[in-house]
Amino acid sequence: MTSPTRLVRPDDAAALARILRDNRENLAPYEPPRAESFFTEEGQATVIANHLRDHERGAGLPLVILGTEGEVAGRINVNHIVRGPFQSASVGYWLDAAHRGQGLATAAVAAVKAIAFTELGLHRLEAGTLLHNVASQRVLRNNGFVPFGVAPDYLHIGGRWQDHILFQVLATEPH
Repeated sequence: MTSPTRLVRPDDAAALARILRDNRENLAPYEPPRAESFFTEEGQATVIANHLRDHERGAGLPLVILGTEGEVAGRINVNHIVRGPFQSASVGYWLDAAHRGQGLATAAVAAVKAIAFTELGLHRLEAGTLLHNVASQRVLRNNGFVPFGVAPDYLHIGGRWQDHILFQVLATEPH
């Protein structure tokens, strides 16, 4: 079986820009406000370059989610890797609406969790969802994440500060 993810590459910029433009409306309620340039190939090239720099420094793992035919279908990132006694990071992802309902997000989170706890040697992964984002909560729960609190006004999403349910999974928990 092929991996549901791979490291993002500079030549993914065009595909990601197209997917983001196509999904702009349905992602807007779950994303921070974005500049127009974010939805362009050049804007995505900048995002990718920044994420790859973070990866080189060991601060992140920027991946694309692959569709059933190996096409780029979304993004999943391990962000804010903190070493030392914390050994923790956060996970964020989004998926093209045309690819939803196929288990791709669940498989991508499972792959990232395996990488985080083996290759990266992390102890903990965290993810947050909007209170009403039941689909994303299901993806996390299916991967062993458990809720551990609600963060008021956690992120500026959809044009306003919104509460998020915080989830975590530990390397020491049965998976």
